[in-house]
Amino acid sequence: MTTSSGVVPVEICGQRYPIRSNLDARYVTELAGYVDAKIRVAAESSATTDTLRLAVLAALNIADEYFRCQDRQERGQGALAERTRQIEQLVDRALRLAED
Repeated sequence: MTTSSGVVPVEICGQRYPIRSNLDARYVTELAGYVDAKIRVAAESSATTDTLRLAVLAALNIADEYFRCQDRQERGQGALAERTRQIEQLVDRALRLAED
């Protein structure tokens, strides 16, 4: 549900931003809330009150989450491929035994 103009008003770190997007308005609001929460966490663990620095720290934390998630997914796909190979071998053995 986007607004008719395609602009979704969000608030991040006390500032209002009009976000132009074709994405669902609730999703854009959820993204903004996530970014806002990350900035607040960065503010709690940092001595700075500079909003730009806090936004950069939050962006680095979000990038770290993204890369870790990608790494886990790639490892999971490798494990899935190995498990698929093992199952294929079991099926091949079962078929050979059924033929005998």
